[in-house]
Amino acid sequence: MTEPQHHFQQRLGLFSATMLVTGTMVGSGIFIVSAEMSRDVGGAGWLLLLWILTGVITILGGLCYAELAGAMPRVGGQYVYLKEAFGPLCGFLYGWSAFTVIQCGSIAAVAVAFAKFLGVLVPGLGTGPEATIFEMPLHISIPLQLPWMPEAVPLFERDIFTISMGQVVATGVIVMLTVVNCLGVAAGAWVQNLFTVAKLLALGLVIVVGLTVALDPDVIRRNWATAFDRALDTDRIRQAETLTGLAPSLAFFLVAAGAMVGSLFSADAWANLTFTSGEVRDPHRTVPRSLVLGTCLVIALYLLCNMAYLAVLPANGDAELAKQLAGQAKGDRAHVEAVYAGSAAQLGISNARDERVGTAVMEVASPRWGRTLMALAVMVSTFGCVNGMILMSARLMWAMAHDKLFYRGARHLNRRGAPQVALILQAIWSILLLFSGTYSELLDYVIFASLLFYALTVASLIRLRFTKPELPRPFRVPFYPFLPIVYAMLCISLMLALLIVRPGFTWPGLLIVALGIPVYGMFRLMGGRDEAQARAGS
Repeated sequence: MTEPQHHFQQRLGLFSATMLVTGTMVGSGIFIVSAEMSRDVGGAGWLLLLWILTGVITILGGLCYAELAGAMPRVGGQYVYLKEAFGPLCGFLYGWSAFTVIQCGSIAAVAVAFAKFLGVLVPGLGTGPEATIFEMPLHISIPLQLPWMPEAVPLFERDIFTISMGQVVATGVIVMLTVVNCLGVAAGAWVQNLFTVAKLLALGLVIVVGLTVALDPDVIRRNWATAFDRALDTDRIRQAETLTGLAPSLAFFLVAAGAMVGSLFSADAWANLTFTSGEVRDPHRTVPRSLVLGTCLVIALYLLCNMAYLAVLPANGDAELAKQLAGQAKGDRAHVEAVYAGSAAQLGISNARDERVGTAVMEVASPRWGRTLMALAVMVSTFGCVNGMILMSARLMWAMAHDKLFYRGARHLNRRGAPQVALILQAIWSILLLFSGTYSELLDYVIFASLLFYALTVASLIRLRFTKPELPRPFRVPFYPFLPIVYAMLCISLMLALLIVRPGFTWPGLLIVALGIPVYGMFRLMGGRDEAQARAGS
């Protein structure tokens, strides 16, 4: 089961590997997504329960992947596991989906988030209207009619094509970090370690401030007195009832699953470490330990962060005030800031300005400096997250190219042991995705495809226990097979709910996976032709 790594350098120890897991998990989502989640499900209790369930799913996944990583610590990680368990087609479909949507889409989305928060400090470099540099009407609409829905949902829809300075900034971030990672895994890991430590300090600052300086006992009483009261009384749940014709309780389940898109995306990318297994020292032990340590650390911080939010801000803020302020917030930056000054506590989590919940907490603690400090913290966080994803995802493209299932040039390493061609191709596609859609659309595309392959990969763990019992397993999943089966069932349940409640985003993700089948056939045909020519030449 061993194979040559073609001069990949084993430079990553336990600390660096854990920082890669942690650094790619913590981006901007934890500071943003609780706003929409709160609007979807209502009370503070439901919000915290969804984050707890996200934590359970993530840690279960980390435990399952830890066994696979210890058994097969090879460059390519998840791609390798699927290929060994279910054949090259399944492995390719994951790699295809990762390149087209999961990994490159995440890189694009988080790079845009960096620019969005830069816009807090310098509006002309952000993603708002004041940063627009080009607009062009498109009027494109591709409908998709699903049997259980009375009306077609838009498969792809654009009324206007816009280029902003924020997109240019995000492009610059991707290019710069791609260049850094072309210098080798040590350079990329150094940047990752630095920014991960900085972002964990920033996240810790929000937690400490929320649970001490800005804590409001009245808000805590309000949140927990009505923790589960609005479970069946939100706009999104009423829309789901109308759309599906289901009872309120079933509609709530679908909406809750849809709301978890945000929290799952915020806790995603932990499995990327497996792509770099060939560059980790003592990978049989180090990779499993890093996966478990990293996921547990981040989930603990995420739960504390949401508890800090709920100690400072009401889960359900004043929606009428939010509409009123939005109508008044026009004109120059100074006027907009004056309109929103001192309103963070009234707007709460659900109506936080621009959904920046973390910023709202810091503004309550320090109206003058909170917003600026939080913007800087999120910029540090997203910068490190993009670096980690760029570093690790290119190794997946290398593994596919090595199996003749990707562009052949991507299998070559430069003199520093970095997959330079794969890094460049990854950057180009990420930048194209960056200009193709909004942050939320990319987020929805990514999480559905991720859930699909998470479930398949955990299924591969069960299959490989039977088909390859000789593999070394320095780490074994506790309570096997109960925990892997629970994890896979949770992923499948969420996928089914998302297909119903968010069809406009999830069905395109499924179609992208399916499009990989003819592409796989093309690569196999080309590979067979090359082998025939090689035999003829010999």
